[in-house]
Amino acid sequence: MIAHHSWTTHSANDSEVVRDWYVVDATGQTLGRLATRIAQILQGKHKAQYTPHVDTGDFVVVLNAGKIVLTGRKMDQKQYHNYSGYPGGLRSITARKLLATNPERAIEDAVQGMVPGTRLGRAMLSKLKVYAGADHPHLAQNPRPLPDHL
Repeated sequence: MIAHHSWTTHSANDSEVVRDWYVVDATGQTLGRLATRIAQILQGKHKAQYTPHVDTGDFVVVLNAGKIVLTGRKMDQKQYHNYSGYPGGLRSITARKLLATNPERAIEDAVQGMVPGTRLGRAMLSKLKVYAGADHPHLAQNPRPLPDHL
């Protein structure tokens, strides 16, 4: 998309973004490394038409979130915090308890920390679908397995 005699930088817009669906099995994968790959896909950084101020990313469906792996002693030492906004309203839970009760939140929190904290970042996070088991309701979208090179 280069003009005839002047060099221009192509800037994608919402109308020309084609969104793919990818499915990832989290079984045995390290939390941070998986979250990094997912964040790249959600932002669209794997595409040639990546534009920082436009959501060019794809949808990602994560299965078996409860079978994620944490390295070292993080299972017992890593804390997830939830603050109600009231005095004494800080609740903390270890990664082991979180993965037993709400494994989707571990992946969602990790990816959220890796996308921009703006309206655009929140739009990107809405394309992340995380499920504790192996079933998901997105079969109609025909998701492809996430390739290693992305």
